[in-house]
Amino acid sequence: MLTRKQKEEIVKNESAKLSEHESLVIADFTGLSVNKVNAFRRSLEEIGASFKVIKKRLLNIVFREKGIELDTRNMDGQTGVVFSGKDMAETAKLVYKFQKENKEKFRILGGVELAEKKALGGREVEMIGKLPSREVLLGQLVYMIGSPIRSFMVVLSERGKKIT
Repeated sequence: MLTRKQKEEIVKNESAKLSEHESLVIADFTGLSVNKVNAFRRSLEEIGASFKVIKKRLLNIVFREKGIELDTRNMDGQTGVVFSGKDMAETAKLVYKFQKENKEKFRILGGVELAEKKALGGREVEMIGKLPSREVLLGQLVYMIGSPIRSFMVVLSERGKKIT
């Protein structure tokens, strides 16, 4: 059991962490083995993120101090928080990938876009995690823009062959 002073220190440290990061994802890791949690932490370190277990009540205090409207008391299971200096898309992608690999024992509960102080539900974070990367989306956009032009060029080419 933590003393009041220890809890105050945790709240102070986590509040400072929120100021340093761009996004966070809250997940339930109930039933996950220590080896899996450590593997998850290592994969997060590759993008400069970290995973920490924080009591829901203390997390609520931190959110309230920072003006973030997210109530973690309604979330089931043990809460682990992923703090990331990257944007939500990159963080959510990695967390979603881990969730897919560990369906039974790991669930995304929610997230916060810290720059905007915008709380997201678990479903929203999952949808962000499913999105393709920025480069892939730009490639798809270029293809969609170029497709009608390419079709038009094929038609002109075929008409040119008929004439000669």
